[in-house]
Amino acid sequence: MKRLSVFYVGMILVALVVIMLLLQAGAALPGPEGLPSTVAESLAPIEAPEGVRTNLESPLSHLFIQLLVIIVASRLMGALARRVGQPEVVGEMAAGILLGASLFGLVAPSAFAFVFPESSLGTLRLLSQVGVCLFMFTVGMDLNVTHVRSKAHAAVAVSHVSIVLPFVLGVALAYPLYSELAAPGASFAAFALFMGISMSITAFPVLARILQERGLSRTFLGSTAITCAAVDDVTAWSIMAFVVAVGRATDIGGAGVTLLLAGLFVVVMVFVLRPAIPRFLGDARLAREDPSPATLATVLCVVVAAALTTEVIGIHALFGAFLAGAIMPDVHGFRRKVNLRVDNFSAVLLLPLFFAYAGLRTQIGLLDGSEWLLCLLIIAVASVGKLGGSAVAARLAGLSWSQSLQLGALMNTRGLMQLIALNIGYDMGILSPEIFAMLVVMAIATTTLTGPLLTLFARGEAVVHAAPEPSGAR
Repeated sequence: MKRLSVFYVGMILVALVVIMLLLQAGAALPGPEGLPSTVAESLAPIEAPEGVRTNLESPLSHLFIQLLVIIVASRLMGALARRVGQPEVVGEMAAGILLGASLFGLVAPSAFAFVFPESSLGTLRLLSQVGVCLFMFTVGMDLNVTHVRSKAHAAVAVSHVSIVLPFVLGVALAYPLYSELAAPGASFAAFALFMGISMSITAFPVLARILQERGLSRTFLGSTAITCAAVDDVTAWSIMAFVVAVGRATDIGGAGVTLLLAGLFVVVMVFVLRPAIPRFLGDARLAREDPSPATLATVLCVVVAAALTTEVIGIHALFGAFLAGAIMPDVHGFRRKVNLRVDNFSAVLLLPLFFAYAGLRTQIGLLDGSEWLLCLLIIAVASVGKLGGSAVAARLAGLSWSQSLQLGALMNTRGLMQLIALNIGYDMGILSPEIFAMLVVMAIATTTLTGPLLTLFARGEAVVHAAPEPSGAR
């Protein structure tokens, strides 16, 4: 062992001496001639600050910076919203607006330009669209068709009145606004239909979250509101598919073909794929408390294929994702187990990207004094149509005035669902930046007012509260 140690140390010393002698002898050799300039530049040492700066400005570095900023801002604003009695999604929507040109770009333009350069917005948009599709998939899984059937008559009446009245008011409001606030090249029909749909949408997931936080999910009012919102969701997004088909088509014939293909797609999904999925997965896989990677891969393939189909048809990918969620089997609590895994990922990472992307498009600074008055008018018209229409229909269905007004306040919640619709209209070149900003403000305002109005209308009436249920609905 001693001899081996001596040999090892001696070998290292001899190697070092030989290398030093060779390096010293090589220093006296003449250098090579005619090195190409590109090679010389590649061998030139890079200063540390310049290298760090270059790496920091790479697309991947920018994406990571954006993710950090957006997630932190969303968490902080969501927590602040909860502290003041608002749904978390209100804070996240506000965070998206604050990160845009309306505040961040105004207060710190240089930092804003560094974090959100124009060249990076394409990647942000694609990721945000993936987040919206996953969100719509979870919304589809939350849809309880059996619950809808049990109260179908009253729910359909209240829901359809709460859609038809604000839709008509939105189309009527489009008439004086079209020339000044529609995007260049947009037809009046497309602009009016988008104004109507923006007035009539209810945010089903936000409504469910408000009911759960207030312990009203199992009361008569809560059960009725959930049912009406579910019917509203299906009806409004069906109308939205029609509006998108009309807006994207170049003529009536093209719109007809799009709607025919959409109808065929719905038939295949409901009558072919829905019964086939549980048979393909098998009862054992559906019953597992922790779905296997193969099961989740199958589910995601269905979602992606459905979203791709509706995107190719011409009615937007989110409709396919929504329908994929609605046809998922619900045996052994399968929807709940899948929802927990998908919603946690999309809610924390991808949905905040959508809020931020929508915020980057929302330029509150474009609105002057007269346009703010117009924005208040839009909020008033939207609330009268949705809240008022729902309340009158509910009163005719036999509810008390207090319960009818509470139901109207809940149906007036728009939240993320309207932001999705507005971004579709913006992408299609129908909504101008000014009207887009006004409608975003309306979406946030009507969602924020839901809680206070619910408390106001509930005064003087005893409501039996049930234990709140945990949920990740947005």
